[in-house]
Amino acid sequence: MVYRIHFTVEDLARTRVWPRSLPLMELGAAVRTLQEPGHGVRFRAWRRHALAGLRPDAAMVLELIRTRRWAPDFLTRAEAGSPEEVLERVRATPRARIRDDLAQAAADRPLPSWTRHLADDRDLFQQLCDSLDHTYRVLLSPHWQRITSNATAEAGMRTRQALAGGLEHLLTVANPRCMRWSAPVLDVALASGLEGDLHLEGRGLLLVPSYFAPRWSAVCTACQPQPVLTYPANSPSDAASFIACPPPPAHDRGAGSSSLAALLGHTRAAVLTSIGEHPGCSTNELARLSGTAPPTASRHAATLRGAGLVRTARHRNTVLHTLTALGANLLDAPRGG
Repeated sequence: MVYRIHFTVEDLARTRVWPRSLPLMELGAAVRTLQEPGHGVRFRAWRRHALAGLRPDAAMVLELIRTRRWAPDFLTRAEAGSPEEVLERVRATPRARIRDDLAQAAADRPLPSWTRHLADDRDLFQQLCDSLDHTYRVLLSPHWQRITSNATAEAGMRTRQALAGGLEHLLTVANPRCMRWSAPVLDVALASGLEGDLHLEGRGLLLVPSYFAPRWSAVCTACQPQPVLTYPANSPSDAASFIACPPPPAHDRGAGSSSLAALLGHTRAAVLTSIGEHPGCSTNELARLSGTAPPTASRHAATLRGAGLVRTARHRNTVLHTLTALGANLLDAPRGG
């Protein structure tokens, strides 16, 4: 089954890459990935920790967001904002919207019997919202800061691709397994299994990276000012490591910074920290972030790369720097006196 997105010249001109992740769409991708085996090492540890941390009340969300099935839009809509803001907006969903979204999902598959009362029973709906909050805290919250920072790097890389090869090239390479560009139509295999046509009619398309959708894309057609399409992120950062590994415990970075400087030297520690906070930065960007000259930043980055703490990837004439899993662990590890 294929979903066809029809472009005009105006649509191509207005299509862009969003430098942030969208909380509900990313949560929907994570719920589907949790239920879908076969992603190998990348999600093995994450799935184990997630299943151990989910309470029984998460079942309400898991029953409504299924792999290769249409989910009610109010649970997966493409809304910008912090996760806390977006989750609070879900609680204010009008009853008519709940009914309409449930009816659309029910046309794709039978829904649980308890959903028949969802629009009119506000206590039941608040239970579903509590389930959604809990699912977010277990599946996404520990990784959200890194996901959002890596989305910025992803957008920078994709923008460079579009500038170098044109937007049609970007549409070709963004998700080659499930997206095929045949001008002026983009054929997409969606996570929901939806089949049909979307005519952009001059609005363009907003492309949003997703880290918990290793293969499938998702679409939100009702978004304003333009529809949204997610695609599997392929950031130069070490995305697999922060998804696969449980997050380190919180600690006092102030004390850790002085310890890191004692270990690496102040300048090299500043370079490593800058790369950690701005994954995918170029050498010139790294120099500005760390307060050094470009040759100095390049030299220290090379030393850190030789130590296995930093990875560099070349895109055209630009070198992009990101942490390895070892570098991220060193930067995040608590360091006491």
